[in-house]
Amino acid sequence: MAWDSSRPVPWRRLIKDWLVYVAIMTVVLGVIYRDRLSAGLFAGVFASGPIFVLMGALLAKLGYQRKTLRQLRVETDAKVAENTARSLGTTSGAGAAGRRPRPAPTKRTAGGGGRPAQHKKR
Repeated sequence: MAWDSSRPVPWRRLIKDWLVYVAIMTVVLGVIYRDRLSAGLFAGVFASGPIFVLMGALLAKLGYQRKTLRQLRVETDAKVAENTARSLGTTSGAGAAGRRPRPAPTKRTAGGGGRPAQHKKR
């Protein structure tokens, strides 16, 4: 997509996401570098803030917008409902939503019943 200066930038969300990142990274660095903690580690984490927010703003102006957790949940619920309705609607499996029927079992597939019977050794 092309740059569009009229697209809104979700500043609050970008800053909130970065603060969550800072909290998680502070804990991770505290666990990993327990004995060797230095100010440089945390300076690097805090220096990432402007970079993260500016890159997010640039992507927003280019048209990228991440979905919220609420939107993802709604989509997942819709897919689950659709799959449930589809499975309840047809039980044969042959005519379900344009899917092809399963091919007949062959000698090579052992009749579709798992492994062939084992013969006893003499």
